[in-house]
Amino acid sequence: MTCNKERFDDLPSAAVRALFAAAAIMAGRTGTLRALLIRWRSYRYRFVPWIALNLAQKRRTTRHVSKDSQDKIISDTVVWDTLMKFFQALIINHFRDDFVLPPEAIRAKYEALYTSHQTAGNGPKQSIFVPGEILFATLGFSINRRTSSLISAGIGVFVSKGSVPKGAVVAMYPGTVYQKHEPIFFQSIGNPFIFRCIDGILIDGNDKGISKAVYRSCSRRDQLGPFKMSDVTWLTSCPWNPLAVGQYVNNCSTDRAANVCYQEFDVLEDFPLELRQYLPNINYSHDTEGPLRCVVLVALRDIKEGEELLSNYYTVVH
Repeated sequence: MTCNKERFDDLPSAAVRALFAAAAIMAGRTGTLRALLIRWRSYRYRFVPWIALNLAQKRRTTRHVSKDSQDKIISDTVVWDTLMKFFQALIINHFRDDFVLPPEAIRAKYEALYTSHQTAGNGPKQSIFVPGEILFATLGFSINRRTSSLISAGIGVFVSKGSVPKGAVVAMYPGTVYQKHEPIFFQSIGNPFIFRCIDGILIDGNDKGISKAVYRSCSRRDQLGPFKMSDVTWLTSCPWNPLAVGQYVNNCSTDRAANVCYQEFDVLEDFPLELRQYLPNINYSHDTEGPLRCVVLVALRDIKEGEELLSNYYTVVH
């Protein structure tokens, strides 16, 4: 609202003050409405009435499967092999750090791989690489977080180097894993990063506030001597596992189709103990029986360098 000063010279000063006060109130209300709109755009994906009204109208932004068992794009074996390949490359890279002293049994287990990596270098010892470089060297691409290409979508995830082939694991959804009966009310307040699995298991991927504190606490609780049972570095700006940014992948739009989809994956008890330090998930309860639930994002098509990853926030099971 603009005011021409010359038009108000003849008005009493009290009237002028009242007029400008009203203008300030209007501006304040506009700012409040704008802030509420931004929060609504994030929250609406968890508001059941809005979901019910929009699913039928926007089929392009939903994913349909005929039954639970057909939700998987790739087999669990492919997911397992991908994670093992990348995690092994990460732990070998840690062996190059003079300040990292793994147990002798663990070093012996990876001695052949470690030696082959050394031989491939140009000297007796290779340099220590950042995780993103290891991701590119191992899987042929790297990803990072930056401002989304979608309007008002906040942070997004992009392919920063290389290309992602169709069917490849391109990211992981980090966070604390809650069974259906476990308390998550306070963590869920104002939290747009809670992922619901088909069977009702929840993953809290928020890296701030009470969610962050809960994850750190559970991770410290489950540590076995020198072995960490989960990765806490995804809570920082420099994660050990650069795949653990799946919570920042934005929903597709009516004019931009999804290029990745979520796929649930259960980490069985025989997963190598020393590689669990790269898993960005931890159970809320220490006595939870059964495998650890993880969620990976799988490429639906070839994704080129510079493209933003876009997913379907909704999977409809018929």
